[in-house]
Amino acid sequence: MSPSVPSLPRRAARLLRTSLFTQVACALVLGIVVGRLWPDLGTAVQPLGDGFVRLIKAVIAPLVFCVVVTGIAKAGNLRAFGRIGLKALIWFEVATTFALLIGLVAGNLVQPGAGMNVDPAQLDAGAVDAKTGGGSLPSTSDFLLHALPESAVGAFAENSILQVLVLACLVGAALLHLGHTKVPAILPAIEQVQEIVFAIVGFVMKLAPLAVFGATAHLVGQYGLGVMSTYGKLIGVCYAVAALFLLLLAVALKAFTGLSLWKFVRYTREELLLALGTASSETVMPRMMQKLRHAGCRDDAVGLVVPTGYSFNLDGASIYLSIATLFIAQAVGVDLTLGQQVTVVLMLMLTSKGMAGVPGSAFLALSATASALGVIPAGAVALLLGVDRIMDSMRVATNLLGNCVAAFAVSRWEGALDLGQAKKVLNGEAAFVPNPDHPTTSPEPAARPESVRPAEEPQH
Repeated sequence: MSPSVPSLPRRAARLLRTSLFTQVACALVLGIVVGRLWPDLGTAVQPLGDGFVRLIKAVIAPLVFCVVVTGIAKAGNLRAFGRIGLKALIWFEVATTFALLIGLVAGNLVQPGAGMNVDPAQLDAGAVDAKTGGGSLPSTSDFLLHALPESAVGAFAENSILQVLVLACLVGAALLHLGHTKVPAILPAIEQVQEIVFAIVGFVMKLAPLAVFGATAHLVGQYGLGVMSTYGKLIGVCYAVAALFLLLLAVALKAFTGLSLWKFVRYTREELLLALGTASSETVMPRMMQKLRHAGCRDDAVGLVVPTGYSFNLDGASIYLSIATLFIAQAVGVDLTLGQQVTVVLMLMLTSKGMAGVPGSAFLALSATASALGVIPAGAVALLLGVDRIMDSMRVATNLLGNCVAAFAVSRWEGALDLGQAKKVLNGEAAFVPNPDHPTTSPEPAARPESVRPAEEPQH
């Protein structure tokens, strides 16, 4: 061996010191060991994960506002922004409906709850109320009304992403209407705030290994590994269906853009592992938005598609809800007809859109679906209390990748994707720099549309 080549221990130490992916992976393994051997200690370190999530959530609202406002102002076309929103909603609805349907098909074929013969009277329905805090999912009208800000300050204080998104659209539209000559200092100021927020994200991300350790140790310490044997069939079906759905997403991404989902997973492996470890896709929203911009998606597309997808494009949650509904029906011996299963799909299409940010939202959606069918005892939802947390990893990974694929696909559909830059980034030819010294984390958005304008490229 050449003397200039570092020894294996030194290379491992350097990797552990410089690679966030390695740090998070080690923290994940350490959390599992601590939670398994010392459950009380695992529960005690939970605040490490909770604190990290709180810090990230604190910067999400200002980040979304800055990205959307600058995206609209630089694109210079509010009509194009509206088209992006419409195309995103179409993609979201098709994707989530397909996720629901594929979940129902798998639930019927595998029947994960068959043979359990559970007596609903022996289940503790009050445990579901404790999990959900006695709340309820908003109706469609309430959900849409709540998306409109009652107070500009309140939207940021309550961390209501949809309300912040509406405010950002209004501010961006106002900047376009007034022009840069009347308010020359506003856009540069917002861009500077955006750089500050990204810098803060960079600081907080250094704490990611501690967060993953705390969250994983608490999960294993509280629930143990025995739940895997009790609900093994249900867990296996949900994860297998999620993997199949991601495979289909990869095919769709390749067909729409020519890009590889596997290369994107490799490009964002740090963020994906962090999201899995903390069981929260919100913890990586800022970094994912940064990386999508660096990978050629225009600012306005990223700023609209990604935050909106967190409320409207819950693919993983849709898979879980459809399979879980069949599971509890089979467990209590209820045979749902085809018509009732169609009702399940229609109900979940509506209830899943109001889930984001609602405590115990999965249980609320399942309870609402059971009540609508009238044949599944509402208390049967308590069967899922022991396994719901285990499903978080599946839901988070599928939701997150579903939103990223949507960002690429909608960007391509609108002509807001720099394919050359995307391929260079995913092939590893253009390294991502989290905190550059200048605000060019991605190619200048205003200069890109000329080369990718829809009218100048063939439509497929």
